[in-house]
Amino acid sequence: MPSLISRRAMLALAGTACLGPTWAAAQGKPVTIIVPYAPGGSADLVTRVIAQFAAPGLGSALVVDNRTGGGGVVGWSAAARAAPDGQTLLTVELSYAIAAGLMPNLPFDPRKAFTQVTTAVKVPHVLVVNPQVQARSVGEFIALARAQPGKLNYGSGGNGTNTHLAGELFKSATGADLVHVPYKGAGAVLADLMGNQVQALITSVPTALPYIRSGKLRALMVTGSERNATLPDVPCAKEAGIPAMDIDYWIGIGAPAGTPAAAVARLNKEFNAALAQPQASRKMAEMGLSVVANTPEQATQWVQNEIQRWSAVIRQAGIKAD
Repeated sequence: MPSLISRRAMLALAGTACLGPTWAAAQGKPVTIIVPYAPGGSADLVTRVIAQFAAPGLGSALVVDNRTGGGGVVGWSAAARAAPDGQTLLTVELSYAIAAGLMPNLPFDPRKAFTQVTTAVKVPHVLVVNPQVQARSVGEFIALARAQPGKLNYGSGGNGTNTHLAGELFKSATGADLVHVPYKGAGAVLADLMGNQVQALITSVPTALPYIRSGKLRALMVTGSERNATLPDVPCAKEAGIPAMDIDYWIGIGAPAGTPAAAVARLNKEFNAALAQPQASRKMAEMGLSVVANTPEQATQWVQNEIQRWSAVIRQAGIKAD
């Protein structure tokens, strides 16, 4: 709809002539970003912020398409089948990297199916315990778990989820003897954690933050190499002497493999510019997220490193998909 394109957008379109005939011809047409989860979650909300702030500079509408099902498989598969023309993208996050090692029969090769456009945001996890647990530090909690093998439980949002793998990584890195109790979603874990049916949980900071602030949960450690601004009094994994627990929940945007490099570069430029806008950054901060906004090469390496890391944890713990 050329009549609805602003002068700024028209200038942006003119600047795409060097990007090749396919990509240039596509400018002005909507770009679809497939989110493999339902509306309202972190991946969906982040994608909508990017779409809102990147559309003017890109000169195209950015349409968020929620393709739910199969724990992400439906959306991932749809994006993997899409034409590599820069018109269909995928919201990629931590669960994708986990699935690469957990689901050997995916209908696409998760290591080769996508070129990453950018890693948009990240947020660390936090180890929380019920206040009745007699540990006020990570060291005390590890000592307690070792002294009472098999007596302390940690909850997760389900087998193979980030909360499960984070717990297994913690056990491996510290020798803590904890029993895994899987739930169907984070809400059920939190309810039982506050009721002391399970004693510990490692989850993203935004998920646990309200309960930490209300005193219903005690934070012992944030995962990562530095403290988190929302929990400044809680030591980081590096300070706790557990550098292996450098874990982030992250969200990025990918494009089907074979998408022209010029198109990926243009999308990267506009998405990162959108993330740099103060209002967009503020929206991310309100969700407890830190902006990353890296290069396509860095984002692709990020995902490959995450796949390798979590595949190793899955093999070591003998985790199988449900």
